Amino acid sequence: MIEQYVRDLQDVDETQVAVVGGKGAHLGALSRIDGVRVPAGFCVTTGAFRRIVAQAPAIDDRLDRLSRLDPDDREAIRVLSAEIRRTIEGTAIPGDLAAAITRALSRLGEQAAYAVRSSATAEDLPTASFAGQQDTYLNVVGPAAILRHVGGCWASLFSERAVAYRLRNGFDHRTVHMAVVVQRMVFPNAAGILFTADPVTGNRKVSTVDAGFGLGEALVSGLVNPDVYKVRDGEVVAKAVGTKRLAIHASPAGGTQEQAVDPGRQDRPALTDAQVVRLTQLGRRIEAYFGRPQDIEWCLADGDFQIVQSRPITTLFPVPAAQDGENHVYLSVGHQQMMTDPMKPLGVSVWQLTAMAPMLEAGGRLFVDATPRLASPVSRAGFLEMMGKSDPLIRDALETILDRGFVPELPDGGPGGPPAGGPSASIEADPAIVTELIERSQESIAALRRDIATTTGAALFDFLLEAFQEHKRILGDPLSIQAIMAGMEATWWLNDRLEEWLGEKNATDTLTLSAPGNITSEMGLALLDVADVIRPHPEVVAFLQGVEDDGFLAELPRLTGGAEARDAIETYLDRYGMRCVGEIDITRPRWRERPTTLVPVLLDHIRNFEPGAAGRRFEQGRQTAQNRAQEVLERLRTLPDGKRKAAETERMIDRVRTFIGYREYPKYAIVSRYFVYKQALLAEAERLVQAGVTSEKEDVFYLTFPEYHDVVRAQQVDVELIQRRKDEFRSYHALTPPRVLTSDGEVITGAYRRDDVPPGALIGLPVSAGTVEGRARVILDLAQADLEPGDILVTAHTDPSWTPLFVAAAGLVTEVGGLMTHGTVIAREYGLPAVVSVVDATRLIPDGQRIRVHGSDGYIELLLDRPLTGRVESAG
Repeated sequence: MIEQYVRDLQDVDETQVAVVGGKGAHLGALSRIDGVRVPAGFCVTTGAFRRIVAQAPAIDDRLDRLSRLDPDDREAIRVLSAEIRRTIEGTAIPGDLAAAITRALSRLGEQAAYAVRSSATAEDLPTASFAGQQDTYLNVVGPAAILRHVGGCWASLFSERAVAYRLRNGFDHRTVHMAVVVQRMVFPNAAGILFTADPVTGNRKVSTVDAGFGLGEALVSGLVNPDVYKVRDGEVVAKAVGTKRLAIHASPAGGTQEQAVDPGRQDRPALTDAQVVRLTQLGRRIEAYFGRPQDIEWCLADGDFQIVQSRPITTLFPVPAAQDGENHVYLSVGHQQMMTDPMKPLGVSVWQLTAMAPMLEAGGRLFVDATPRLASPVSRAGFLEMMGKSDPLIRDALETILDRGFVPELPDGGPGGPPAGGPSASIEADPAIVTELIERSQESIAALRRDIATTTGAALFDFLLEAFQEHKRILGDPLSIQAIMAGMEATWWLNDRLEEWLGEKNATDTLTLSAPGNITSEMGLALLDVADVIRPHPEVVAFLQGVEDDGFLAELPRLTGGAEARDAIETYLDRYGMRCVGEIDITRPRWRERPTTLVPVLLDHIRNFEPGAAGRRFEQGRQTAQNRAQEVLERLRTLPDGKRKAAETERMIDRVRTFIGYREYPKYAIVSRYFVYKQALLAEAERLVQAGVTSEKEDVFYLTFPEYHDVVRAQQVDVELIQRRKDEFRSYHALTPPRVLTSDGEVITGAYRRDDVPPGALIGLPVSAGTVEGRARVILDLAQADLEPGDILVTAHTDPSWTPLFVAAAGLVTEVGGLMTHGTVIAREYGLPAVVSVVDATRLIPDGQRIRVHGSDGYIELLLDRPLTGRVESAG
């Protein structure tokens, strides 16, 4: 069969990306939509490109070298990509291929003007746009010029920016091919871009139109300030007319040229409001066809709109699915769990099956629907107060939504909150309660390990569904919830009353130092004990400095002191090896599976601490808290009605120290159970690999739990589904999950309403009192951690797995967090001044910058000229 190298646009659609590239496929689909005009044209297929590349000399070797380049090595990319472009441009187009292109031109008019545009197979995809990565040529006239520019489009697949983009986004250079679109040129009066969703806020009900005179390239290249219109429900709701001094028009000699706009027209709108509304209606038709919001390039010529490109808007955060047509407000679970990275489908599914509340997925993240709480007058005030304590940015965003009337009010109140005083009002401050709860949990986990050991195949999934119910029963144990709330409510009570009575801010921060029974803070100190075992053995220390393979534990016994080191690490992993960064996602590698993760932190501890540091640190904190409690009580007794105030405060101090440590245990129990589930699921995945059903164990991570169950029953898998899920997961990393998202797709960003901070300071939530100056260490990967004494840890978010790093830090700054999230509880127990929920902290604070963290007042100063002191002032 002779390959067809040229396809008419009207003969292709969105299913033929592999043949005509993303742009060509979308243009073909657009030409099929009623009422949408697309300039006539044809596509030179990817088969033609492959033929040229096959003829190009030494191309294979260059592509191999290209695939090995670092995406940050700009010079190497520049040199090698230029070589490849020259090679492709220098390869002659075979006669039969050139004839096929000129025949297509003759049908449309050989001497007409054309746009010649690149159309790569990895372009205009839902998960990656590649916008602007390849070349477009306008107003090209004559067969010879068109053939030359087709070659330029082929070569542009290897532009520096395109190569770097593919390297960063994991696209194989050999699997991306280039088609070329050749279309009749449109000479517009006005042109621009239409977004069928607001690209800034994400609101799917608001269309945004950018418009200017002449060709749209003036807007795309940033030459002019366009007119900007916002349209909602068929009405222009906002308009800003730009001063358009320049326009790009077709040149008589071919190509384009800049022209000055007549001064009398510069401030006139390029479109009438009626035209804007008509254009957005076309956009909605296009959006409905493709099933997702679109970024559309349009031209207005002779009073009619023509569409020259449409691609998905890839930067919008997806909206959780709701089919009822009602308004909904979604809150990010990841911001509460201190893990805003995307989760794989199995991780999402297992969390949904084991969570106490319904969870919705979007963009690989989990959300809860807060609408019922906000709609109920009974629960709204308490819910907002709770959100304010947790994260003021969320509360401010919710209040913005309520002020707009977005959430309808329920007349009967709907679901209410807990009764006044909370569910813990009657619980006694008895350590035996905590002991009993932990024993119950440990017995349940031991039974799970015992019973799951002999369960395989489809029966495993039935067993796990029952285990998930037990999981939720343990998690929802009323006594456990009372204990957690007792510690939290005592914290809030003490902070509120002691500020009112003594003028003390965040007084509880010192009173909770070295609180007993906190499994997470114990985990951090226990790694110091492991360092004590290893430190006396220089041969072991030297070996660990070169460790790269996770099998290093088996090699340790051959070294002097290695057996003791191995036993200490193994004991630590037996107790804490189920933990890891992002541990709410069951698919994440655990420390037991990847022990090298702990090695950098362990080496830092060996270098920076003296023997016995863990015990001394805990005892120092306990003594400081005890002294602080006595001081507070003595001061209270001197006040009017001081005896009562002191007695109430003493009872609350006892309550907080009894229960605040238990706050961390349920999460430990969850991840302990998760690791048992995961080991069983991976064993089943290994059986699928051995049976030839899947190619690797981790493929099952891209299935939901029910889908995985079906695969085991049927012993067959949808390979294309797994690949699509992998592509989607990769794309989710580029999305920033919002704290608050509406069902319209609008991201509501809260703000700190404060004027009590110095100019230029970064504002956040004060969660652990004290002031510290030091060097900021911006660390985004625990395995790459490198802290010196006095350093301040700056990171996006911290879950319990980051606790070993807290031991070496002098202070903490995070972009995510609240008063009672795991990282802040541990910061208080360790006495680290901490400010969390600092928007863009990892971007605004350079690594190595001297900063001062005000843990009591909630802001960070960048000390440009101040000498580094490492000074710490505690709250006490």
